[in-house]
Amino acid sequence: MEATGESSSDMSGYRELAASLRDAIVRGEYLPGTTLPKQEEIAEQYDVNIKTVRQAVGLLETEGLVTPIRRRGTVVRERPPMRRLGMERYSKQKWKYGETVAFIADREASGRPWQQTDQTQTVALVEADPEVLEAYGLEPGSLVYERARTVRDDGRPTHTLTSYYIPRIVEGTPLVDPAPGPAGPGGGFSILTLQGFEPDHMSETIFARMPTPQERESLELPTGEPVMILTRRTYTASDVLIEFARGVHAASRFSWTYNFKLPE
Repeated sequence: MEATGESSSDMSGYRELAASLRDAIVRGEYLPGTTLPKQEEIAEQYDVNIKTVRQAVGLLETEGLVTPIRRRGTVVRERPPMRRLGMERYSKQKWKYGETVAFIADREASGRPWQQTDQTQTVALVEADPEVLEAYGLEPGSLVYERARTVRDDGRPTHTLTSYYIPRIVEGTPLVDPAPGPAGPGGGFSILTLQGFEPDHMSETIFARMPTPQERESLELPTGEPVMILTRRTYTASDVLIEFARGVHAASRFSWTYNFKLPE
């Protein structure tokens, strides 16, 4: 009886080809933003069939190394263009006196320009979800202000960030104004300070997962790219929570940098 399905050599063949192409990308033979040779050319170069090439390219796509672009071919993904700073992005000297805000500090550190329309937002008074209720210690059904931002770099979305505030703290301030751009000089932290709630310390939690369909669409993500989820809690010196925020970041568009002194 004739055997059907893939042979073990076929299955190992595409992995070996993927390894060769992966090494070529790492060595810089195929630079970020450039296109791999046509599949027929790869098949001829490595003496394999087109099916093996397609499987190898598919494997590299799931690893986040390449992405197929219509009418261009298989493109090597760009390395993260943006440095997302750790503690330095929240330095008080950057925002307390109305100089800059966190996402602009990232741009400056990355040598990237920015303009007012790089950040757009919607603001609404909404019923707090379970995570927000837990963070603030609120009763079910409590209302909070939701300030949802989308941040772009050179027209391409890099991340979304949604902050939740107790209404009595931000009512009537620029934090509930949906106009594009930061909420005035110094951003939200400067406004909270003017309201008598100066940020003093915070905690951030980061994890990775695959995006939801809505996240994939809003961040314009290629197939196989995960997102980095950040939750941030900002407190006053007396431990009053004044902001709970959730960020969804395109994994390939950031490198995360943290500098800190080692604790005793």
